[in-house]
Amino acid sequence: MRRPAILAAAVLLAPLAACSTVKEAVKGPDLAPVGYPAPLAPMQQQYVSAREPAPQAASANSLWRVGARAFFNDQRASRVGDIVTVMIDIDDSASTKNATNSSRTANMKAGVPHLLGMESSLGKFLPGGFDPASALETNSTTTNAGSGGVSRSEKISLTIAAVVSQVLPNGNMVIQGTQEVRTNAELRQLTVAGIVRPEDISSANTIRHTQIAEARISYGGRGDISRVQKTPAGQSLVEKFSPF
Repeated sequence: MRRPAILAAAVLLAPLAACSTVKEAVKGPDLAPVGYPAPLAPMQQQYVSAREPAPQAASANSLWRVGARAFFNDQRASRVGDIVTVMIDIDDSASTKNATNSSRTANMKAGVPHLLGMESSLGKFLPGGFDPASALETNSTTTNAGSGGVSRSEKISLTIAAVVSQVLPNGNMVIQGTQEVRTNAELRQLTVAGIVRPEDISSANTIRHTQIAEARISYGGRGDISRVQKTPAGQSLVEKFSPF
């Protein structure tokens, strides 16, 4: 009973998905609403309603008030909701080349000149011209040649502000952030998530991407240019499931 219901729901939702695709093709992709970052990794989000008690008014003999975040205080991110700047500077390259050659030749010849005195009787059941001394002969030749090479070069230099979404029991922090830039009908999206140590955050409240553990960095987009560069869905399915 559940399968027909699921199929019916898929049929009803298909026009809505098509409308969304048509709208994006005509007007271009829409920016996501600004808000607390959605989970970029499978983890439970922590939301803070009140991070600390409300600041109190300064007393007559005090130059500062409780809860202020300046005047020799550490401005680096340390609590849920704080913002840290992530410096992404990826300049990687890799090059590999492999070549394989193999060949094999095998010859085999076998005969049965004497087989319990029945070698003459076997000729009655076998085609004419049967020679027991040359009953079996095989030739085999195998040749294999293969070569492969990989050449890759990646370079990304970006800066993104991430939000501390969780503080682990050992003091490490989980950060994640998203940045979207729309130019005409093309939307570029940068996402970053991972775990950082408080001591790796510089005095300017920045951290390099190489200091993020379990880093998840994604830079891509969608729009007219991405749609043209993408392999058609039909061709992609044929190439994926083709047995040849």
